[in-house]
Amino acid sequence: MLAYVLNLATLMCVNAVLAVTLNFIMGYAGIFSLAHAVFFGVGAYTAAYLALNASASILLTIPAAMLVAGVLSLALALPALRVRGEYFVAASLGLQVIAVTIFSEWHAVTGGLGGLVGIPPAELLGHEIIEPWAFLGLAFTSLVVVVALTTALLRSSFGRNLKAIRDSESAAYAYGKNVAAIKTLSVVVSSALAAIAGAVYAYYLSFINVESFTLDTSVLLMAMVIIGGTGTIAGPVVGTILLMLLPSLFSYMWFLPQSEIGAIQQIAYGLAMVLLMIFRPGGIVGALQGKTR
Repeated sequence: MLAYVLNLATLMCVNAVLAVTLNFIMGYAGIFSLAHAVFFGVGAYTAAYLALNASASILLTIPAAMLVAGVLSLALALPALRVRGEYFVAASLGLQVIAVTIFSEWHAVTGGLGGLVGIPPAELLGHEIIEPWAFLGLAFTSLVVVVALTTALLRSSFGRNLKAIRDSESAAYAYGKNVAAIKTLSVVVSSALAAIAGAVYAYYLSFINVESFTLDTSVLLMAMVIIGGTGTIAGPVVGTILLMLLPSLFSYMWFLPQSEIGAIQQIAYGLAMVLLMIFRPGGIVGALQGKTR
């Protein structure tokens, strides 16, 4: 039972990092992306490849994963400069489809559909991080660092500029803001920080393949943000906890057909999002804080 709780808590921390970083562009820049799982995957594959072929030190692999994801995020940032709203969602969906194809076919780097196996344990200053408690500590520390960094950015002038662009790009232009640069930087920061979760995930499982980085993952992350509350600090974390606890709760409901648990989960996620959009558009945390959208 303890092993199950530790595993669930570790995966919660990983997904919370992803939800927080997605909320950075969704909730504060107004950029709705269906490609966040791409940068999760880029971070995971970069860290795994370096761990297998160079060094397993997180002081090397995590910064490298962030760098690669940040650079590749320009493929998402450039469409963000030219299109808005549903057009950008379509552009990000296209990037997600392309990335999944690359993850599946680039055997030399990603291992193809079979993925990368035998990823060595994470190392920190010469010490291997193997024990479940130690790994939970690494995942939780990653979450704390990401939350602290995003919070600091949002409370700075950069964060105020992001909110101004979200509310009205035209007004931001009128006040002399460099909208293109601000939007590009926000996407790069979000993607680079998401790569941290990818690196931690790769080390934790010692195996990764494309199935973890598909459109389903991107949609689930968006659901976590929306249900928890976009544009709030705690919302993505609350949404992550709720949506990761639901499968566990469903599995203990003896009256539900166990073979259909996956489908029931998807229905529950969709129903929760619809009801929240109707009655609590600000999400759970947003409703508690009095937000209406």
